[in-house]
Amino acid sequence: MNHIQWVELSIFIVLFALVTVLGFVASRWKAGGSLDHLDEWGLGGRRFGSWITWFLLGGDLYTAYTFVAVPALVFSAGALGMYALPYTIVVYPIVLLPALRMWSVSRSKGYVTPADFVRGRFGSPTLALLIAITGIVATMPYIALQLVGLEAVLRTMGINGSGIVGHLPLLVAFLILALYTYQSGLRAPALIAFVKDILIYLVIIVAIVYLPSKLGGWSHIFDTAKETLAKPSPATGKPAGSILLNSNNQLQYATLALGSALALFLYPHSLTSVLASRGRNVIKRNMVALPSYSFVLGLLALLGYVAITAGVKPLTNAATGKPDGNTIVPLLFDSQFSNWFAGIAFAAIGIGALVPAAIMSIAAANLWTRNIYKEYIRKDATPRQEAKQAKLASLVVKLGAVLVIILIDPQFSIDLQLIGGVLILQTLPAVAIALYTRWFHKAGLIAGWVVGMGWGLIMLYGIPNPANGKQHFGGSALAMGNLSIFGWHPFGGTGLAAVQIYPGFVALIANILVAAVVSVLARALKWNPGRDDTGPEDYHADEHDKDLRPIGAH
Repeated sequence: MNHIQWVELSIFIVLFALVTVLGFVASRWKAGGSLDHLDEWGLGGRRFGSWITWFLLGGDLYTAYTFVAVPALVFSAGALGMYALPYTIVVYPIVLLPALRMWSVSRSKGYVTPADFVRGRFGSPTLALLIAITGIVATMPYIALQLVGLEAVLRTMGINGSGIVGHLPLLVAFLILALYTYQSGLRAPALIAFVKDILIYLVIIVAIVYLPSKLGGWSHIFDTAKETLAKPSPATGKPAGSILLNSNNQLQYATLALGSALALFLYPHSLTSVLASRGRNVIKRNMVALPSYSFVLGLLALLGYVAITAGVKPLTNAATGKPDGNTIVPLLFDSQFSNWFAGIAFAAIGIGALVPAAIMSIAAANLWTRNIYKEYIRKDATPRQEAKQAKLASLVVKLGAVLVIILIDPQFSIDLQLIGGVLILQTLPAVAIALYTRWFHKAGLIAGWVVGMGWGLIMLYGIPNPANGKQHFGGSALAMGNLSIFGWHPFGGTGLAAVQIYPGFVALIANILVAAVVSVLARALKWNPGRDDTGPEDYHADEHDKDLRPIGAH
């Protein structure tokens, strides 16, 4: 560890210690029952109001990876990185009504996870198991990616190295996270989210006002970015990117934005924050207010262009010997701000990693406990045993995420996020569409899941990345000419061959088509469709009314 930035590190440690204290104190915050019950530990007692839910959802959806990776993508590829902006804008109107229905049915039936809903909706433990496994597997790399953001900050402060010693600060940070999450459950990240969001807003507002004035204004920043991105890349011989989309990546941009929007609230950690709300009105207010985070995200993305103008060069990863693009924003702050303000910025990013990591581990633990442990291992588990199992599972999930960082090339761990998005999209028919109709047969949904999952992984496996030498899982851009259906290339040799598309979107279409065909066949053959114990299609209740009545009841 050489050239440690002691001022920045000291401020980082002080603020990290503050949120650690808050994490342990949170066990007594808004306590309404014993934490030895899954509703209390995993959903905060389902009593979070508008403000708490706003900070919790914001801390859940806008992660350290987002704050680090979005501007890093803009820095290296230009306009394509801006897909995150429309995706976070359209996601809220898309999920408003499904989120309300899911909250109502889950509150009425006591569901804790989306797999609980699927189990009740279709009476199929197999389909519920597939949804649970998908949620856990898709969440693991997402947690690992929080570590990428945290490690980028640690490297910028001079804590760099390889092996266990180089990762020791990261291990300590996540050990502390594991302990206060084990004790306080969802209340810990909910309370810490207040500090995290205040720091993030402070840093971004200062950065977006101060940096352009220091670097010659926005006109100069865009001109410099345009010129720099147009230069040929040494690895490919082609321009690295552009500040405008071109004819080949416009479809990728659109499908990546829409696919990401559809996927976001399918992640179990997103639904966990929704189910922790105390009423439908809380969710409605949040869907109106949460786009303010999208405004901040847009400002964050522009920091990629600012970093180009500032001449920032990414640090070299000591373990791989390759540039670490995730250090772009931390290095920008380090080079342009005073040490004390850079320390605050680093703490904001670091704490921003802890909040979503905690929520994600809790959501994955809930899936394990309710849909695997209780369904297949111990059907007569008591609420206390469920809570104990969830606490232990949350520790295992965090440990697995740390091992991903230690044992696997961090660049590959970033690629895993693409796998996570493709995986979780395959739950859309069984979770989101099923909120509105039971037309799909459980056999059709299982068949669609198998096809969508398999084809999605095959497409991702075949995507190379010449910039870093990877032959597989090299990115999220699939050339239409490489799109193969049983060896048939429908777009090969056509004018669309070079056009790129998001493979998760293609896999989802295949999933839905197969599910529909098999469902028609199953109904024609009069296969058992399963039992629906979710009751009426929808429920209504005001913010303080726990008596959820079917629509039309008086």
